[in-house]
This record gives sequence, structure tokens and C-alpha cells, in this order.
Amino acid sequence: MRVIPYVLISFLFLVFLGCRKQYEAPVPYEFANAPGAGRFTAPVRQSIEGVYGVTDGAAQFGEQVALKWSYVLDGADTTHFLSIFTGVDVCFFNLEVEPQADILALTGYWRKLVNTETGRTRLAVRVKRNGQLQRYSGGLTAGDTLVLDGVYGNRTAEPTQKLTFTYRRPLNQKPFSILAHRSGGRTSDLLSVSENSIEIIRLASRLGATGIEIDVRYTKDGVPILYHDNSLNLRLIQKNGLDGAIEKYTYQQLQTFVRLINGERIPTLEEALETILTNTTLNFVWLDTKYIGPMDKVQALQQKFRQRAILARRDLRIVIGLPTQGAVDAYNALPDKENTPILCELDTAITRSLNARIWAPRWTLGPQTEEVLAMKSENRTVFVWTLDEPKFIEQFITEGRFDGILSNYSPVVAYYHYIGQ
Repeated sequence: MRVIPYVLISFLFLVFLGCRKQYEAPVPYEFANAPGAGRFTAPVRQSIEGVYGVTDGAAQFGEQVALKWSYVLDGADTTHFLSIFTGVDVCFFNLEVEPQADILALTGYWRKLVNTETGRTRLAVRVKRNGQLQRYSGGLTAGDTLVLDGVYGNRTAEPTQKLTFTYRRPLNQKPFSILAHRSGGRTSDLLSVSENSIEIIRLASRLGATGIEIDVRYTKDGVPILYHDNSLNLRLIQKNGLDGAIEKYTYQQLQTFVRLINGERIPTLEEALETILTNTTLNFVWLDTKYIGPMDKVQALQQKFRQRAILARRDLRIVIGLPTQGAVDAYNALPDKENTPILCELDTAITRSLNARIWAPRWTLGPQTEEVLAMKSENRTVFVWTLDEPKFIEQFITEGRFDGILSNYSPVVAYYHYIGQ
């Protein structure tokens, strides 16, 4: 008689799994990724960046937005993209130029990271002159106002709803680090690419990031790779029959049998740093030490790519994060610490004892005004992590004490930073 309840529970559990909604937010637009910028010359791109007021579309995207250009490199080819950060529901636009258009036109998609809302959009750049909208070709005279107008839609439907952005003022130019967690964002936020993948590193700037934090672990045979969790699991990888600690498997086994949730391979740290250096404009890399063991291999890669960045005249800082006493011990065990920049997440006393030039406390400890000001008076940089709540992001940026924020929601950090006055 006692078997029946267990059978019933098992049946109901299977029904629940079968009926559970699968959440997806596929990108509703296929990028051409055409090299160059078409009619969007450097002066035109520079003039377009700024804070804009929203009229048509304000109910969906808020009353103001920030427009910022970014680009990716592939050898001699440069591909430009325009990002729009809205500050509403972690919403961003990812747009590419239309090189064949006879006007300054952009096309792409918008996405809200707090849900699955997304849709296509098309915009044209115009100038309002003497009260009339005219074609914009790059020249502005006194009294001119830039306007981006067009349409947006929902999901894959043809865009039909009006959208109008009107230029208000330049972007805030104060130096500030917008650091994206897990190489650009979380897999759980249904981005089109997986966290800690080469693909998300290439996307990070278009999500507002100026730098990234990446999670470093070792394989069984000692290869530094990117992976956040301490085990293989269906949150991060496709089903393959493997489980347990990632350190149980060799690099070759992971390359052969494991794919991240969106189909990518787990990259090595060397592949990630190569991508950052040669394909992106990111200027900061925070190597989060998830591994247990010697730090020499990570240090060697840090030094190799720091030297390459210097030779390439590339503005790129690569630092090793020390989040635990174990990581501190591994750092202290290095025979030669020269040219090994570090970031300390522990208290100010440990940070000073290590002479770490960057201190990064957890955001839940609060503003820590006295400690932050004291560390900055000693010429130390101060970041805060991992901050995702928009109201606190706004507060921390408005107070202006921290030098940067690490977040899963870099579009929100970008929005509040760039609209600042």
C-alpha cells in the first residue's frame, strides 16, 4: 500500500518536468558582420555618440538612452557596431551599419535581460535643421540636432512601431571601468553565446564592457581553461554523460566531449587572452583564480600577453585576482613576482601587505566610504563586485567613489555611467 504514493509522486514529477516552460530568447536578427563602417566615417560616428531623449518608444525603453560605438578586429578588418543602453529592464540595442544603404542607416535587435523580450529594429540618422528633418551626411551647423528615428518590433515580427531618439548631450567622459562578469555575461541570462566563451569575449564591448573578469581553472593535465563552476553541470554545458569536477578531465577529453550550452568549446586561458588582445578593444582583464594549486602557469600567460600588449602599443591591463587566502598563498609561493599585477578581494590590511594596486571588495559590504577614500589616497584603484541591482549601480556611480563596477549586467553600468553629468 505504501508504494502508491511514491508512484504518484514520481508521475507528478515527470508531468511537471514535461510541462515546465523552456525559456529562450533567440537573437531575432542575423548579423552580416560586414567589415568597415560604410558611410559612418570616424567623424560621423563620433558625432552620433551621446545621451538622447526618447519620444516614440519611451514606454518601452525609457525617457533617455546612451549611444556608444564599439568594434571588433579580424586581422586588417574592422567591423563597427552601435550599442544603445536604455536603463530599463537591463535593455540594450545591438546594431550594425547598413553599408549598402544610400543614407546613414543601422539595423539589428534589442533585448531585455530581465526577461525574454526582444525584437528587431531599424534606424536612420537625420539632422533637425530649422525645424525640419533632413538627411545627415556628417556636417553639423549651429542649431542642428541629431535625430535617430525608425521602427522596432517584437520577436521576429517585421518592425512597425515608431522609435525616435533626439540628441541631448555628450556621453560622460570620466574614466570608469565597466567590468563584465564571466567574460561578458551569464549563460542564465539567455545571451546568444555562453559565459566564459571566446564568443562572449568578442561580444562584451557591445554589451557595454570596457573590461572583463574571467574564471580560470586547471584541467587534469594542467592546462589553464575558462570555466566558472566547480563541476560539469547542465547549467553550463550540453548533456554528454560527464559529471564531477572539471579537474578530473584532461584538456583533450574536454575538447572532445564537452560543449558549452550554446555549442562552444571550453577555451584555454591562452586562447581567451589572444582573442582579447587581437580582436577586441577591452582594456582590462581580471583573472579570477578558481583553481587550487600553483599560480606559475597563469603568471606566465599574464606576463606573455602583457608584454605583447606593450609591443603592440595596446592599452591592456591583465591582473590576477586573489579572492581567498589560498590564492594569496599561491601568489606568495611564486619565486618571482616582478611584472605580476594583482587584485585583492580581501580586506584592506591584506591588500596593503601584498602591495596590491587594486582593491576589490564585495558590494554587499556597502559603500565603505572611509576605506575606499583611504585606498585611493594611496594611489590604489578600487572596484566593487558583483553588483547587478540597478538602483545600487546608480547609487555607487552617482557617489563617484569607486573606479569601476564588476557586474553581470554591464549594459546597466554603461547606461548609468554614460548619462552621468
